[in-house]
Amino acid sequence: MNTYGISAITTILISFLVTVIMGKFLIPFLHKLKYGQTILEIGPSWHKNKQGTPTMGGITFISGTVIATAIGIWMYYFISSYNGIQIFETSLMMTKIFAGLGMAVSYGIVGMIDDMVKIKNKQNAGLTPKQKLVLQFAIVGCYFLALHIINNMYGGTSLTTINIPFFGIIELGVFYWIIMAVIVVGIVNSANLTDGVDGLSASIAFFIAVFYMIMANISGMFGISLESAALAGGCLGFLFWNFHPAKIFMGDTGSLFLGGMVCALGLGMGLQIPMIILSFVYIAEMLSVIIQVLYFKATNGKRLFKMSPLHHHFEMCGWSETKICAVFSMTTIILGIISTLTVIYGM
Repeated sequence: MNTYGISAITTILISFLVTVIMGKFLIPFLHKLKYGQTILEIGPSWHKNKQGTPTMGGITFISGTVIATAIGIWMYYFISSYNGIQIFETSLMMTKIFAGLGMAVSYGIVGMIDDMVKIKNKQNAGLTPKQKLVLQFAIVGCYFLALHIINNMYGGTSLTTINIPFFGIIELGVFYWIIMAVIVVGIVNSANLTDGVDGLSASIAFFIAVFYMIMANISGMFGISLESAALAGGCLGFLFWNFHPAKIFMGDTGSLFLGGMVCALGLGMGLQIPMIILSFVYIAEMLSVIIQVLYFKATNGKRLFKMSPLHHHFEMCGWSETKICAVFSMTTIILGIISTLTVIYGM
């Protein structure tokens, strides 16, 4: 097995084990603190039996992802250097890896604050939408600033281009930062909306991470591939506790982190379009909410969906939580295949 293979397997295992072991101790600890989820009356009636399930479980896979990324990348460089293998990953690439990880963790911290406010007030309203947006745009702004500074220091190529599969590269200039900031915040909040069914958000993020590993390998970005491996291992470890019936919820702590990681990995590889394709399930969840609100206002109280976000609509149609996870995950796999093909043949 080559250097990368050893590092990747080690990274996945570390992230998985850290997440599972932390869950073992965190679940009873959160029960003791009474950090339970509040279930809204307007939600599906059968969700009421989830009232009091510990939340903020995202702490487990955030820890697993961060620890495994650091160890995996160190291990990869150490073994490669020991074997005399030349490493071509630049300081800019390392910044993309760890600044991206920092961006995702920062989103997780915003989510944690939101969860804490909800728990304290014993309701589903945490930070205000305005407070969240200000913090979220500030975080992605800091991430872009870090990339800009490092890129200028090392005389790198333009960071404001976007590669449109089968069409070529387009230079967007300053508009790149604005457009991408909106997309990042949009995906982060879409990932947050997807967290409403046992195992759903972690399952989707797991498959996104797997396809990112594949695309990073194709692009020769092994550091980002290891970061993706860490995310995959963390999601798999969390599913050990979160698959139906869930013993713990990830909370906004975890869902905002996952959205941040999806964006950090996609932008780090310069695969903005594949990132958007891979995030389609997330985006569909957000669009279902927007469409529901607009339709409700336009028709004086009528609803297009039985309930939004989209996964609740399917629940109201009689789908089990396990079926929703399976169908949404399969959709993500199909999107992952399409994204990978655009990288192979279109870029």
